[in-house]
Amino acid sequence: MTIKDKAYIVGAYEHPLRHAPNHSVAQLHAEVAKGAIEDAGLSKDDIDGFFCAGDAPGGNAWSMANYLNLSQLKHIDSTDMGGCSYLIHVAHAAQAIALGKCNVALITLAGRPKSDGISGTQVRIRGVSLPEAPYELPYSPVTLNLYAMAAMRHMYEFGTTSEQLAWIKVAASHHAQYNEKAMLRDLVSVEDVLASPMISDPLRRLDSCVVTDGGGAIIVARRDIARALNRPRIKVIGAGETTKHQSGGKVDLSYTGVAWAGQRAFEEAGVKPGDIQYASIYDSFTITVLLQLEDLGFCPKGEGGRFVADGNLISGQGRLPFNTDGGGLCNNHPSNRGGMTKIIEAVRQLRGEAHPRVQVPGCSLALASGIGGAIGHRHGAATIIMERE
Repeated sequence: MTIKDKAYIVGAYEHPLRHAPNHSVAQLHAEVAKGAIEDAGLSKDDIDGFFCAGDAPGGNAWSMANYLNLSQLKHIDSTDMGGCSYLIHVAHAAQAIALGKCNVALITLAGRPKSDGISGTQVRIRGVSLPEAPYELPYSPVTLNLYAMAAMRHMYEFGTTSEQLAWIKVAASHHAQYNEKAMLRDLVSVEDVLASPMISDPLRRLDSCVVTDGGGAIIVARRDIARALNRPRIKVIGAGETTKHQSGGKVDLSYTGVAWAGQRAFEEAGVKPGDIQYASIYDSFTITVLLQLEDLGFCPKGEGGRFVADGNLISGQGRLPFNTDGGGLCNNHPSNRGGMTKIIEAVRQLRGEAHPRVQVPGCSLALASGIGGAIGHRHGAATIIMERE
């Protein structure tokens, strides 16, 4: 069975706040849920499937379902794969709809890492019962350092430069300047990125994403329901998900799990990388983007540095417009999980609702891709491909 053409994204909403010290996490979830339901032209009572991840407060999905007063749910999914969870949720919602398990699925994300002072420069203790904890926690692994290792390895193997990585931030800033809600709206140059403080060699401050509060939500619905709504119809035509880990000690930092997830998504969709008109690429750090572009087949392995240079990712200028809202590097990275906002901006592009200065003309085929965890040790990965009907 395939999910191709079985489910449609009918609602999408991004919380307008980037700093929400007076909101609870549950309140943020409720506000984005309301926004997505209204965007779709549906009501709360139409929701019979609910998807959330570890950012949701409470003991499990039932806590958030109770807070949202979602009654008579037919399908629940609380899969947590870090930042790519919401890409996986779209695929799982499409699968559930294709199997008749639910008709209208709500997916929510929200968090307050900015208000709570959480960033990628801190050691994250995920539990001492983890199998790897006795071997890794004594060395205090930090998210930023794990990505920096991958960046350094790519430079060693392929000659990638800091200037090339900087072009990814430059492209994001070109797009963020048109987003009134973006956290960082100032244009930056390659020289600005290189002049920013070194945080973990070779990654500098401007190679890193913003830390924001807020959230987002998506509504996925059955085909006939989507066609009855007065909204642009965005169908899910391909999806892939996987994990990448230490492989019994044979660690290769030159690629991510997106290499596998993306291939499966393209196969199911029946399209090629060259067909994609717009790409939302998870951008926790600049190296995160470069690796995924290679893994998705937009350029050969090792050619990512040359591919992103000279504005090639800038809408209206380059070959592959990416993250036209400013992405996690400049706009929004709520709950330190960027997958949701990647889907939302892809939907905007396919609807023709992106800012006119960054809108891809006639955009009908888009991709969203991301990872969850850290590319320096182990992570989940997911890719979805969407098409405007």
